[in-house]
Amino acid sequence: MFYSRYATIGEQFAIPAAPNVFENANLALFNTSLNSQLGLNWDDDTASLYLSGQQPLPDSHCVCLAYSGHQFGQFNPTLGDGRAHLIGSFTAPNGDVIDLQLKGSGATVFSRGGDGLCALGPAVREFVMSHALTALGVPSTQCLAVLSTGQTVYRQGTLPGAVVARIAKSHIRVGSFQYLALQQDEDAMLKLLESTMRDMGLEVTENRDDSIFTFFQYVCDAQCDLMLKWLQVGFIHGVMNTDNTLVNGETIDYGPCAMMEAFSFNRVFSSIDRQGRYAFGQQPNMASWNCGRLAESLLLLFAEEQPAIERFSAMLVGFSERFNQGYQQLWRNKLGLLQPQKGDQDLVTELLELMTKHQLDYTNTFASLTAAKLHKQQAQFPISSELQEWVVKWQASTEQFNDDEVAALMMRHNPAIIPRNDLVEEVINDFYQQGKSELLTKWLAALSSPYEYISYPGKWLQSQANSTHYQTFCGT
Repeated sequence: MFYSRYATIGEQFAIPAAPNVFENANLALFNTSLNSQLGLNWDDDTASLYLSGQQPLPDSHCVCLAYSGHQFGQFNPTLGDGRAHLIGSFTAPNGDVIDLQLKGSGATVFSRGGDGLCALGPAVREFVMSHALTALGVPSTQCLAVLSTGQTVYRQGTLPGAVVARIAKSHIRVGSFQYLALQQDEDAMLKLLESTMRDMGLEVTENRDDSIFTFFQYVCDAQCDLMLKWLQVGFIHGVMNTDNTLVNGETIDYGPCAMMEAFSFNRVFSSIDRQGRYAFGQQPNMASWNCGRLAESLLLLFAEEQPAIERFSAMLVGFSERFNQGYQQLWRNKLGLLQPQKGDQDLVTELLELMTKHQLDYTNTFASLTAAKLHKQQAQFPISSELQEWVVKWQASTEQFNDDEVAALMMRHNPAIIPRNDLVEEVINDFYQQGKSELLTKWLAALSSPYEYISYPGKWLQSQANSTHYQTFCGT
């Protein structure tokens, strides 16, 4: 059932490595529905044995993967899995190839002096956020489980340790190709390219150049579409380095992420993003920039660089065009504008300016408009008084459309509930204090159906009192 997916690329890329053995580990969180969906059907004891390093997966060899990366624009030639072990891959019942990786499972050759461990708080954050984003319709890696290791990790003080069991359709990053380009390993890069294409369902043709361009187009489209989904729900990743960019377009690495509450395109939460490189509104630009770094790496496979550079450059222009079209459609969807019409852009611009000026909650603003069209839960989602004049214009722009169709469109694109930052912090604190969270048990069920306009506890909808002072941290 299990196998070593990346072994054929070479041992310089997938380095044999064994995770730490945590004999006193306990399942702190277990995504039982995902466990079933993937066809694993593990009971708690079996999951604990495999995910704590006490028992290897059958027929698989554990590895850590090598990759490079631009971190906040600065190139680091050798990063790699410094605290993660890919313990095996398997095929899910739906035919998807799935990686199972442990994070916080001990030091590797890429640890650079670190302990390779993870604290419980960041592990809980990844469980909550990856679950919530998946339910919101955002392509994402998922957290199968969090194990409390029974050991202490040393950060700014002592904290209980944890291991994250992460599920991904692939762990191949832009940085994976950067690493092989740096090594000038054309053979390994071609193997990686072709295996990744097959996993994506892309045809590998006899014309190598055509295959490369097909692959690059897929990556650009996947990254563009991912950015539009992040913008739709108000997600801020916080650390969009090329080593944190999966070529298949799944969200990965939730360390300093957060949800935008008070609206601003300049919103930043990550403590290490001091220049706002990865601010909410900058994320699409950074995704395009990361695709450019992938194109540079793929030049290794071309006999003549200049024609390839020109083709890649044109494709990156296409990224911008695709994004701009999707961006306009995003706001039409969120406002229930069934057909493009004159004045749409002015309507959107005025709304965003008002939201920025008055620091209105991103999710609640669009939820209030949706509730108005649904004619329900309007007391729970009241329209802000600062928008009253604008709402008259919006109502006029939608009156030509069928109200039921408008409401249905808005419901699909405006969540009623998101993983709010203060609640995520409360859940993390619960786990630090008690090893569990009663809040999470109830809240997670609601986060599983975020587009349902039903009655929720007021606390779950409350915007942060002061978003400007909230900071997130990588967790390493």
